[in-house]
Amino acid sequence: MVTLVVATTADPASINPARALLALPGWQPGPTLDGTIRSFKNGDSLRVLEHDNSIIEEDDLDRRWESATGETVVELIFLSKHVAASNRPALTVHPIGVPHLKDGDVLPQGGKPGWAAPPCPRIGPWLLLLKKIAESHNLVPEFEITLEATHHGPITTKPTMFIEIGSTEEYWGREDAARVIALLIWEGLGLGENAAVGIWSSSTEKKKVLLGIGGGHYVPRHMDVILKDGIWVGHLLSGYSLPMEDPGQSKVKATIDSIGGTWKEAIQVAFDATKTAFPGGEILAHLDHKSFKSWQKNAIIEFLGKESIKIGKPADFC
Repeated sequence: MVTLVVATTADPASINPARALLALPGWQPGPTLDGTIRSFKNGDSLRVLEHDNSIIEEDDLDRRWESATGETVVELIFLSKHVAASNRPALTVHPIGVPHLKDGDVLPQGGKPGWAAPPCPRIGPWLLLLKKIAESHNLVPEFEITLEATHHGPITTKPTMFIEIGSTEEYWGREDAARVIALLIWEGLGLGENAAVGIWSSSTEKKKVLLGIGGGHYVPRHMDVILKDGIWVGHLLSGYSLPMEDPGQSKVKATIDSIGGTWKEAIQVAFDATKTAFPGGEILAHLDHKSFKSWQKNAIIEFLGKESIKIGKPADFC
């Protein structure tokens, strides 16, 4: 069973951390996938794939690798640049998917309509580890360490996470940031002096998993809970992934069936993918209440109840 770390030469924030990782001990050349994707192996469980396309263009790398090698892929970690209007330097982690899009919608950043990959269980624990390593390398407070909401492709079926360096060309090429990302992977997978971080087991003592619903792209209300309690993190749906058509001034009480948009589908897909990633886990929806209008919040709560999706308050995750 192997972890795939995926990087592209088309992006310095992707290839630089990969090369910093490959500079650590134990690497050997691996097979070439589909004639163009180079690979490197470290022991029995870690593989780096290096291609030359956009990071979101190479779909189904897990299935393709399994078919070519016979190895079972347990998770994928993609390395990428992060772009933000603020231009603020940042190191980010997030799950992927576009569960709110429907057939016929434009796919601006890959994936497929109504899809979300299972979120890698390491996301929450690795956020804390990333913060620790970044602080020890004096990247904080210059760099913000943050989660992002679920977004973009490529298509995968196994637990997946993106780790990104942002937010402008000046920071994408920073060697110190690349080194921190490489150490995050090395230490997080247990290749350093300590045990691996973020391995989910159905027998784990802490079984509660946060499914974030609402808020902005950097999910600040969910971040408050995650940073405080070090909990497991599932999908994180920001407001833009919950399209809800305003019922307006209708005298008829709005119901979950009368409010259009793909918000219900997005929640269901995100919940199902999170459940897949955390077998035996207790998935709790955590709402950013202040980000919703009252009719939106009421509809979401009604829908969660109908689908038997429990709602968790911050104290429930302790």
